[in-house]
Amino acid sequence: MKRIAVFAVAALICANLSAQSGPQLYNSSFDTWSKSGGAWYLYPKNAPASQRVWDTPNPGTRIVGVNLVTPEYKHVAVQGPGKAAARLESRKVAWAFVGGNLYNGHYVRAVELKGVETELGAPFSGRPKSLKGFYHYTPKIINYTKDPSERMLGKMDEGLIEVLLMDWDKPLKQVSHKDGFIDPVNDPHIVARAYIILDKATAGYVPFEAPFVYKNGKTPHYASFAVTASRFADIQTGAVGSVLYIDEFEFAY
Repeated sequence: MKRIAVFAVAALICANLSAQSGPQLYNSSFDTWSKSGGAWYLYPKNAPASQRVWDTPNPGTRIVGVNLVTPEYKHVAVQGPGKAAARLESRKVAWAFVGGNLYNGHYVRAVELKGVETELGAPFSGRPKSLKGFYHYTPKIINYTKDPSERMLGKMDEGLIEVLLMDWDKPLKQVSHKDGFIDPVNDPHIVARAYIILDKATAGYVPFEAPFVYKNGKTPHYASFAVTASRFADIQTGAVGSVLYIDEFEFAY
């Protein structure tokens, strides 16, 4: 009887753990990095497509010797062997202001010196309750704007951590200055959204938990993160030198 009771308790524990677990995106801890052609990437060299989950502006900005997103090995949220974080810095790159950012998908190319072509989304079919992790944000005063956002000059920069769960049947291809960006509120393909706006500096890493708000009962097919040190960079507005560290992202179920 005791052995049966022990097995029953063990089975119950396993069932509870299983109910609380679910799929995660590869390298959401931001521990794995490699460098190729002068650009930093968030996956190992010669990684298969299944591990090429995250991308950044680095493949484009490396041409002028700049990496906006780099590994951070000393200033991490969780200490331990092999641990790293991601450091995102907003900068003026050649003719344009570029927010330090990372996203799910792939950088394709620069287009007409005005924008970039990207392929957005990483395969994902979970329905998590929230996104958890750590960030350390040091914003600067906005010193770069373009019409019609001049009114923001002199205000404090803001960052963003956002993930959309989408019901796309394939990754989304877009050219930024022609196709615009995903409408995080009204896009009909959104299954759920979790986000936090970073509107003040922090003294160091702080934990966060952003709940998902579900619009329907669909199963998502893709996750699309947008993490940036300057959330208005898509309209060429932000602060040179705003820095965002992120670490240990995890979907909570």
